[in-house]
Amino acid sequence: MAEIDPTDHALATIASILEHPEPVLVVRDSATETAVADEQAVAQEQVVTDEHPVVEEQPLVPEHTDADGYSKVGPGPMVAIRLKWTVHRGDDGQYYVHETIGEQSAPVVSGPMTSEAAVRFVDAQEEEANKRFELLRSEIAGRSSLADYERKGEA
Repeated sequence: MAEIDPTDHALATIASILEHPEPVLVVRDSATETAVADEQAVAQEQVVTDEHPVVEEQPLVPEHTDADGYSKVGPGPMVAIRLKWTVHRGDDGQYYVHETIGEQSAPVVSGPMTSEAAVRFVDAQEEEANKRFELLRSEIAGRSSLADYERKGEA
């Protein structure tokens, strides 16, 4: 009697699984149906009904209900020269924006303004700082590439 190679046996088993896959158990979960299979059939496609689940849209950043404490930090490689804007509520109920450079500087205070105006002011200042930073970065990158170009004697 000839001995059967274990590899042939394993290949035959795999072939029989592929020819006759295990039935997929479908579990209904409210509006959607998902396919649940045993460990061998995990890679099989999911079965989903024509209904689409309803997803509530939520902002990535939660909105502040109160502007007091709203803060943004400007761009920059060093904390010592980085701008920061923070909204504070004054004793008079109005809002003030404190702008600092670095951690130890005295704040420049803008205000009084409403809470919405203070948040818009902080957002506008941060956006302007980002634009200026990107402009400066691209200008520095352009000068360094020009210097490399001149250094190689290609100018």
